[in-house]
Amino acid sequence: MAVTVDPTLLPEIQRYGAFDVAACFNCGNCTAVCPLTGDDATFPRRIIRYAQVGMKAELLASKELWTCYYCGECSETCPRQAEPGEFMAAARRFAIASYDRTRLARTMYLQPILGTAIAVALAAVFAMFMYAAHGPQNGQTLALFQFIPSDLIHSLGVAVMVVVGLAGLAGLATMTHRIARSEGVGWGTVLGSRAAMKRSVAALWMALGVESVGQRRYRKDCEAAQEPVAWYRRRWLLHALTMWGFLGLFAATIADYGLELLGIKATGTPVPIWYPVRLLGTVAGAMLIFGTTMLILNRLQKANRSVRKSQSADWTLLALLWLTGVSGFALELALYLPEAPVWGYWVFLFHVAVAMELVLLAPFMKLAHVIYRPVALFFFALRPTSNAV
Repeated sequence: MAVTVDPTLLPEIQRYGAFDVAACFNCGNCTAVCPLTGDDATFPRRIIRYAQVGMKAELLASKELWTCYYCGECSETCPRQAEPGEFMAAARRFAIASYDRTRLARTMYLQPILGTAIAVALAAVFAMFMYAAHGPQNGQTLALFQFIPSDLIHSLGVAVMVVVGLAGLAGLATMTHRIARSEGVGWGTVLGSRAAMKRSVAALWMALGVESVGQRRYRKDCEAAQEPVAWYRRRWLLHALTMWGFLGLFAATIADYGLELLGIKATGTPVPIWYPVRLLGTVAGAMLIFGTTMLILNRLQKANRSVRKSQSADWTLLALLWLTGVSGFALELALYLPEAPVWGYWVFLFHVAVAMELVLLAPFMKLAHVIYRPVALFFFALRPTSNAV
C-alpha cells in the first residue's frame, strides 16, 4: 500500500507547541518508561516516527494519539531532551485543528492574540444581542427573565447547539472514519453478528464507563508516574472534576429547559436546593470551580511536568470554565439574598454570554477531548493491539 509523505508535517506540528522532537533517534526509551505502553511495544515512539517521516494520514488515524494523558515521564527521561510528552500534546492540538473544517481551532491555537480577541468578541456579541431585548429590572425580586426574555435565551441556545453539534459531528465523523479505516473496522466488525455486538458493547463500556467516567488508566497508571502530591491536587481528580462539572452544568441547563417544555417548571423559578435539577447544577458548579481553580494554580506554579509549558488556548479555556462556574455561583447567591441586588442582573447577562461562548468554542479547543478521547478509547478496547511501523 502506497504511503503519502508530507515533509511539512513535523514543522507544522511544532507550531502547535512541540519542542525539538526531530532530535528523537527512536531509541525506545519513551516506550520503555510509559505506564500505558502495555502490549503495544511501539507507543508512543510510533507517533513520533509518523511526524518525522511525514506520515500525516497515519498520524491523524492513530487511536494511540488520544490514549496519552501526558504524565511527562517520557520527557523527563528522554536522553535527547526531545520532549516526547509535549510532542504528543502538540500532535493532539494539530489533530483537533485538522478535524475541524472551519479552521477556527487552527486560529485559536496558532494565532493566540487573534484567538483571544475572538473569544472576547464572542462574549461581547452574545451579551449585546441579549441586552438589546432587555426589559425592566424588578427591584423587589430578581426577575431575571423579565430582564432578558427566556425565549430569547432558549432560541439563542438552540442556535449555538446546532452550530456546535454540526461542527462536533463533522470532526467526530472525520476522526472516526480515519481510525476505522486504519484499524480495518467496519460495520460488520461492530454490528455484524451477536458476538460482534457483544464485543462492541464491552468496548463502549470500557471507553465510557471504565475510562471516561472511572478514569482508570489515568488514575492508576499515569498518576503513579507523577510526582507525589496531596490527593486534592492529583491530576486525574482535577481533570475529572472539571470535565464532569462542565457536563453536569450543561445537563442541568438542558434538563431545566426540558421541564419548562413539559410544563412542569418555568425556567428560573426559585426552587429548594434539594430540587434534583438545582442540586445537580450546584454540585456540578462546585466541581467545576474547584477543578479549574486548582488547574490554574498548577499552571501558574508549574506544579508538575505536564503543565510546565502552557499555550494561550489553555489559559483561554480555563478562564472561560472558571468564569462560567464563578458567575453561576454568584448568580445563585443573588437569587437567595433577602433583597434583590441590582448587580444580579448584570451577573446573569455575563454568565449567560460566557456560557454560550464556552459551549460554542468547545469543539475548537482542548474541551474537544471530551468527544475525541472516548472514540479513540472505544477503538482501543475493540482492537487493543496495533501493527508496528
